[in-house]
Amino acid sequence: MKALKDSLPETLEPRSRDADRSQQAILASARDEFAARGLAGARMDSIAERAGLNKRLIYYYFGSKDDLFLAVLERVYADIRAAEQRLHLDEIEPVEAIRQLVSFTWHYYLEHPEFITLLNSENLHGASHLKRSDRIQEMNSPLVQLLDTVLERGRRENLFRSGVDPVQLYISIASLCYFYLSNNHTLSAIFGRDLRAPKAMAQRLSHMTDLVLGYVLH
Repeated sequence: MKALKDSLPETLEPRSRDADRSQQAILASARDEFAARGLAGARMDSIAERAGLNKRLIYYYFGSKDDLFLAVLERVYADIRAAEQRLHLDEIEPVEAIRQLVSFTWHYYLEHPEFITLLNSENLHGASHLKRSDRIQEMNSPLVQLLDTVLERGRRENLFRSGVDPVQLYISIASLCYFYLSNNHTLSAIFGRDLRAPKAMAQRLSHMTDLVLGYVLH
């Protein structure tokens, strides 16, 4: 890496805000390329072209394609965790907090289909990139703590039953949303329904919310 940095022309050296903008452009372009083509099919030339930058800058900032893929995964996880924090679930009545978390997760996946495709790609690789991340568990811990706080408030108010594991609950919420959307084409085909129709989508959100609340309510 040092040799590469030393060999970069002066015009390619990072300069504070320019460097930040370049890295953000690379991450956004890499996210789109990896989401469209998967890790194996993604090309560094295409990422550089999408970003409008010299390909050598990608290697300068991120090292390798695998390292760049990890950086993209960390970024998309950081983005969804930050958006969840902005819900301020700890300030909302417990039942409404759970309702909002289900709705948020559903709509976030709808609005960010690249999140699903990137996770699908990483699962095909056995989470080998996330396993070497120094940040991923740390950035997900606040969500678990927040959900645990909501569940405990609900239990104290005699709204929620005791013994609900926040990690299991979040996995269930994510799974209910994720499976329906990631398998929408096959599910629509085998059941002979347009599961992307507005009515079907509204029914799905209502069904998921009822399922989750039915589990946690006392």
